Amino acid sequence: MKLIPLASESLGVRSLATFLEIGKIGILIDPGAALGPKRYSLSPAKAELEALQKAREKIQQYSRKAQIITISHYHYDHHTPFFEGIYESSSPEKAKDIYSRKTLFIKHPRENINFSQKKRAWAFLKEAEKIVEKIEHADGKFFDFGDFIMEFSPAVPHGSEGSKLGFVVMVMVDDGKQRLIHASDIQLLNRASKEWIIKQMPDLLITGGPPTYLEGYRVKKAWSTGLKNLNEIIKETNAEVILDHHLIRDKRYPEFLEQLEKQALTFARFLKKEDRPLEAYRKELHKIEKGEEAEVPFDVGWYL
Repeated sequence: MKLIPLASESLGVRSLATFLEIGKIGILIDPGAALGPKRYSLSPAKAELEALQKAREKIQQYSRKAQIITISHYHYDHHTPFFEGIYESSSPEKAKDIYSRKTLFIKHPRENINFSQKKRAWAFLKEAEKIVEKIEHADGKFFDFGDFIMEFSPAVPHGSEGSKLGFVVMVMVDDGKQRLIHASDIQLLNRASKEWIIKQMPDLLITGGPPTYLEGYRVKKAWSTGLKNLNEIIKETNAEVILDHHLIRDKRYPEFLEQLEKQALTFARFLKKEDRPLEAYRKELHKIEKGEEAEVPFDVGWYL
């Protein structure tokens, strides 16, 4: 199994888009990318918009190599919608390019879903059903492809139990040599997702970390709960961990990584690249773009 991370916060955008290659089969997981419209009361910096364009190009490129696409939920950083979106770099044409003639394994669009995601799922499927090869509602199901298997979790909370953000599904892929779990927006904050991951005993876990940047505002004890749950997963499974997404929106994320029982990588570090947590440093990037002095822990020469 070959793993190719495509887009994430450590690569400058909101996403956890991932490509897996097993023999001649390509699996594209959560093919979306987006920018936060507002952070620190600021719109995205130019550097973020450029990173989004690069992420979009990569997602489009690898979608052409995929026969299977999975969608964990219907937030726009996890699927590409059929509309023109500045902060999603989306369009009907790009969506058609991604989904045409593919087999889709998706979070159930009507069960265990909040109103917002149900509405987005309806809009997505209204167009996708016209062009895809097949659609499977994946929640809690197992699929055997001969050379590999895929198993999806039941719907689990998007974050903490009782989250108003709805539910997501995780996916496990096993090719007989490696067992991988992609757990996008569980945020490591709920028991159901932690227990399912431990039960599956993955060799590699790709997961979104807790939204610690919202602690005290929208989320309680994100840091301590996320750290406790991930360390328990590591102790029980000894899995290698790729940790990215929400956590990297917090400038303090290196401290979180240091407190883990086992070294974890971001998407950028897995690719042997420098972390570029652009959203976390949006204020500084706006200053730099104005010619003012500001410090960031990454090289800005790549876009100046």
